Amino acid sequence: MADNFEEVYQEYKELAEVADNEIDPNKEQIVAVRKNDEGDLIAFKTNQGRELDYVTALQEAKNGTLANVDVFHKYGRDILRSEPDGIKSNNLDNLPDF
Repeated sequence: MADNFEEVYQEYKELAEVADNEIDPNKEQIVAVRKNDEGDLIAFKTNQGRELDYVTALQEAKNGTLANVDVFHKYGRDILRSEPDGIKSNNLDNLPDF
């Protein structure tokens, strides 16, 4: 079993690459962000022009209506982040301001 760790990991990566190429056209994507004076993300704009506060964006991400974002629990609360795809330009912190 221990000898196939690399093989299992490669299969996992290949499945992720296939999934990354499949963008659901029914899901909105975050295209711009608003930050407070401390640089924290506080709002998001979607490709359909909707502006979402942080809590609404979290809820929509949990419901699966926003594409390319994940919700994870850290620091005792839920946090919204870009899916880790290795592309820095689409990270929430790197999106244009609105």
